[in-house]
Order: sequence, then structure tokens, then C-alpha cells
Amino acid sequence: MNKYILTISCPDATGLVASVSGFLRDNACFIDESFQYGDPATSRFFMRAVFTPSAASPASEVLQGRFAAIAAPFQMTWDIVPADKRPRVLVAVSKIGHCLHDLLHRWQAGQMPIDVAGVFSNHEDMRSIVEWHGIPFHHLPINAATKDVQESIWLKLVDELRIDLVVLARYMQVLSPRTAKKLSGRCINIHHSFLPSFMGAKPYQQAYTRGVKIIGATAHYVTDGLDEGPIIEQAVERVDHTHSVADMIAVGRDLENVVLSRAVRYHAEKRVLLNGQKTVVFR
Repeated sequence: MNKYILTISCPDATGLVASVSGFLRDNACFIDESFQYGDPATSRFFMRAVFTPSAASPASEVLQGRFAAIAAPFQMTWDIVPADKRPRVLVAVSKIGHCLHDLLHRWQAGQMPIDVAGVFSNHEDMRSIVEWHGIPFHHLPINAATKDVQESIWLKLVDELRIDLVVLARYMQVLSPRTAKKLSGRCINIHHSFLPSFMGAKPYQQAYTRGVKIIGATAHYVTDGLDEGPIIEQAVERVDHTHSVADMIAVGRDLENVVLSRAVRYHAEKRVLLNGQKTVVFR
């Protein structure tokens, strides 16, 4: 039998776990794993459960209809999807390709539960590697005068390709508030963790000049606030006085690869639930 993933977000209340587990029991479903969290700061409840229907369970459509009746009194935002459902992903990149290379390798190695439907870029640099992987490459150049038109074109791609998630793999353009709003909760960005201490150009040179001791990377959902979206994953690595700027860049890029791949996988596996300006991540 196929497994399903149930995700829930709602105001915290007594009886939530009992109601969900009782529902699955009453519909002859086996709970494979279950995680829940009640946030005392926001008074919100979050849950992710993986379950397997049995031969005695109703069809998926019936199951969802029955769960709606359970969810309504608790004001749940919820979803039930097949556990093997792979989100369709559109990747954006500029001239720096390490995150793109890493994502494509993990995808083709079967380590990333996504389907890459296309890659777009404001430069031609990554065309050969993308097409070598058999993925459509869309070159969409941009300047200040064409920004709105360029964004409209790739947003049309999102609709035409039935994209579930946009991944900004070192796409060095700031999205407009209109685009950020349209992609709310389904667009992930990666950046170095020096923000806001080392903003602007050459952050690694700035970090080197200041003698930092930790290099970091952060993956977050995109919002209309620059690099202020809900954080999904972070990682750090220690450096010292012997590291050159080039060494720091190499360490940072390795971290960016790992952090972005984790964030995309967590999202694809329905492990990330939005909690206001932050996230709940059930690893």
C-alpha cells in the first residue's frame, strides 16, 4: 500500500493528537511516524504524520473528505499527499554554479526527491551543464528597464510547467515584492550568513578583513523583505587567521551546497511548516 503524509497547522488546543490518531485508527490506517509541536510563543500546533492505509481503509478521496470534518472544529490548515509525490522544481541561477551543480548531481543520483522541470538564468554560463543533464535551459537576460518583463516571463514558466517550488541557487537578482508574494512559501533562497554584518559586494573580503572565526550559510523562504524570510536550515564552519579569502569562499560554497540541498529536501518531504516569521522543521 502507498504511504501518505499528513501535515497540520492550527491554533493549539487539547485533544488534537488524540483526534488525529483516533481518526487514522478508525479508518484502518497504520501510523508509520508522527511528530508534533506546540509553540508556546505563538500558541500554534504543528504536526507531520506518515501513515499507510490498509485494505480496509477508504479511498484517498473519501479519507480526505472525512478528515475535513475532523479538521474544521480545530481550524486546521492541513494537507494529505502521497509520500512519493515529487514536487516539480524550477531552478534559477546566475554565473556562480556550485549550488546548481550540487542540486543536479543529487537529483540524478536519486538523493533528492524532486523533479527538475527546468532552469532559468539571466546569463548563458550554465547552459551547457544544464542541457548535458537533459534539462530545458531558459536564458532570460535582465536589466533595470526589463526587470518586470523578465519576471513575468519566468512566472509564466512557473504556471506552464506546473512548478511547485522555485529554488534560487545563487540567482543574483532581488525579486520584486509582486513576485515574492506570488511565490510565498514555495521559493527557497541560499545566501552566506554574514548578513547583516557584511552586506553588499564582496562579503568574504569584508569577513576576511574583519578576521571572522565562523563561516556560515542560510537557506530561507523568499519574502518581500531582502533576506528576511523564514529560515529553513543553517550551518557553520570554523575558520582562523590562516584562511585566505579564497579559502573562506571555498568553505562558504561547500556550506551553501549542503544547506540548500537540505532545505530543498525538507520542503519536498513536507517537513517544513510556516510559523509566522519562522519555521517548524520536523527532521
